[in-house]
Amino acid sequence: MTNTGLVSLVHLGCARNLIDSELILARLAEQGLTVTGDAAQAECVVLNTCSFIGPARTESYEALEGLLQRKREGTLKSVVVAGCLVQRYKQTLREDFPQVDLFAEISDYRGLAKSVRALADGKKIQDYLSSPGLRPAERDDARMLATPGSYAYLRISHGCDHTCSFCAIPAIRGSHRSKRPSAVVEEATELIAAGVRELVIVAEDSTAWGRDFDMELPELIHEVADLEGDHRVRIMYAYPGRFPWGLAELLRDHPRVVPYLDIPIQHATSRMLKAMRRTASVDQVTSTLQRLRKEVPGITLRTTMLVGFPGEQEEDVDALVELIEDARLARLGAFPFSLEEGTHGAELPDRVDKKVIEQRLERVLQARDRTLKSVQEGHVGKTVTVTVDEPPDGEGWVVTRGDWDAPEVDPFIQVFAPEAQVGQDLRVTIREVDEEFNLIAEQVPVEETA
Repeated sequence: MTNTGLVSLVHLGCARNLIDSELILARLAEQGLTVTGDAAQAECVVLNTCSFIGPARTESYEALEGLLQRKREGTLKSVVVAGCLVQRYKQTLREDFPQVDLFAEISDYRGLAKSVRALADGKKIQDYLSSPGLRPAERDDARMLATPGSYAYLRISHGCDHTCSFCAIPAIRGSHRSKRPSAVVEEATELIAAGVRELVIVAEDSTAWGRDFDMELPELIHEVADLEGDHRVRIMYAYPGRFPWGLAELLRDHPRVVPYLDIPIQHATSRMLKAMRRTASVDQVTSTLQRLRKEVPGITLRTTMLVGFPGEQEEDVDALVELIEDARLARLGAFPFSLEEGTHGAELPDRVDKKVIEQRLERVLQARDRTLKSVQEGHVGKTVTVTVDEPPDGEGWVVTRGDWDAPEVDPFIQVFAPEAQVGQDLRVTIREVDEEFNLIAEQVPVEETA
């Protein structure tokens, strides 16, 4: 009798990488393998790695060491490593970690699944799978969703044409390639048919979509938002340079396009942005933010900042803190500079001391938290519609989100609703802000919403 195999996947990294994890899971299932969410019970664990910045690599290496320790102890039969870390460091990983049974660069992952099937059957396999080349800009195959039914990620392109001096993504994922509208719409239609309530648009640069065949992102968003079904669309990873302003109209007027935009700006002085090789000056960045606030009343803006880039001075951080407070950038991720091999930033002089970077990062995060506290307190007393992301816990509380928050990266709204189901909409009144800046809400009685 054939051993069906019990396999688990450990996902690390961003939403784009989560889509790859979902593709891997689906290919494993197609091979007749039994997928479990409990890695401790699996005979084989696939580790889908991230290699974006130093802390992400550290997390990948620590997770790998933990799996290899289990293998040495005899509680795990095989370890498979896939994703960005393998794509970036290639064969050197095999030399550094000879105990790993299989390394797989970024691909369509069919070969990976077939190899895991062979491992489960006790067969010998080739221990390294090279990528056949840049992933074509075609629709993604069927995925085994790792997100709740309330949302799923929809990737609209691959790669990036920006040459930011701190970033290795183009070296890992290649140049920008937009998926054709028909491919994106087909994927979106399948997700909606599966009951997904929110389609979260992701890409390395979402606002670059379509330019390789003379289209712009608003055309695609309009088509996806107009599909039949009970869904909405949220846009992540927009860039402030060469912004497609037709998007503002959709964010303001289309009932299915969430008035929310993730727009990474990285820094707040033109000197730093130029050193980072960003495509927009600080004047362009601030004018884009101001125009978005004006054209889309009530829009929620999310951004990311990079602290400690070579040459950064205290006055640059002063400007960063001022921008956070003046532009009310409450939803913000801040990261310390990480020296990335092969990037222009790794060759620059005037590096900032690690302790100084930590102090500056703390300043930025404190400014973020002050702004976030103020913004969240401004929501108290409002009655809004939210969607349930997690089933009720043992006490009957559910995790929900409204327009203000993207999944996984922003705060959430906690509601006492013991009968609620994932994906269900609830009408709630915001009552308070907790210590972590999440909101606590009370469900509005059904008779009041009728």
